Order: sequence, then C-alpha cells, then structure tokens
Amino acid sequence: MLDHDGDTHLYVQIAEIIRQQILDGNLTPGHAVPSEAAIQSRFGVARTTARRAFHMLREEGLIYTVQGEGTFVGQPEMPREERKISLYRKIANDLVDRVRRGDLQPRRPIPSETALVQEYKVARETARKAITFLREQGWVYTVPQRGSYVSPEEQWPGD
Repeated sequence: MLDHDGDTHLYVQIAEIIRQQILDGNLTPGHAVPSEAAIQSRFGVARTTARRAFHMLREEGLIYTVQGEGTFVGQPEMPREERKISLYRKIANDLVDRVRRGDLQPRRPIPSETALVQEYKVARETARKAITFLREQGWVYTVPQRGSYVSPEEQWPGD
C-alpha cells in the first residue's frame, strides 16, 4: 500500500514494490511487468507517476521496454517470455469478435481509445495501434472529430 502522506514520492514507493517483486522472484527475468496503465489502476496514480517509477527501474537495469510489446524484467539482450499474441492484436481480435456477434453494429461507434485503455489496462498507443490495425483490415473507418465506426458488412475482410 502506498503512503500518500509520507515523505517518499509515490513513484519511488511504486518502484520499490516492483523492485521487491523482482528480488523475491515473483517477477523473473524475461517476464512481463504490469503495464503503466495497470500500475495507474492498481495504485490510483497518474500516468506520469507510473512512468517515473518505470524510469527508475530502467535506470537501475532491472527492467526494459520493447515498444509495442511491453516492459520486461532484466536486460534487453535477455530472452523474454513470448506472448502468444501482441496486446494490440488481442484488443483488435476482441473487437472483431464483438462485431461478428453483433455487439458492435455497422456504422455505429466502436469504443474510444480512452475506453479501450481503461478496459484493457494498456497504454494509449496500444489502443491506438489496435484501431489502426482494424482500419487497415477494413473492419472500421474513422471520421475526423467524431471517432471510429464499424464498417458496413460488405467491406469486412474475408476469412
């Protein structure tokens, strides 16, 4: 639990919690560290606080980040735990499933980036990448200043 009223910055406290999980073997080399969004949600802190905690741990050489994949325990040259599927693809696949089930209707909005960040506890860039992927595949289209919408069924990609 964080001491919000104490003399130690919250990001230092969060870094210490993660550091201890690594030292205790609860987070082992190559395994993913919770995302910034998950840290924000778990501790009720701002994104910058989570980022500062990660920055401290990176500076200490305890973690490293691979853009689009996540943050991992150890050094970049260490093998990392393989994800079966990247986070943005998981989000995209989930949204496609929702379209196919009829939960998301053609010409109706899909969840916003902000909603996806909150639902999946990922970075905004990951949510954005999922939407971009869906747009490239033809599942959604974007209207400037309005959002992204499910494409008409005749434009959906074939299986």
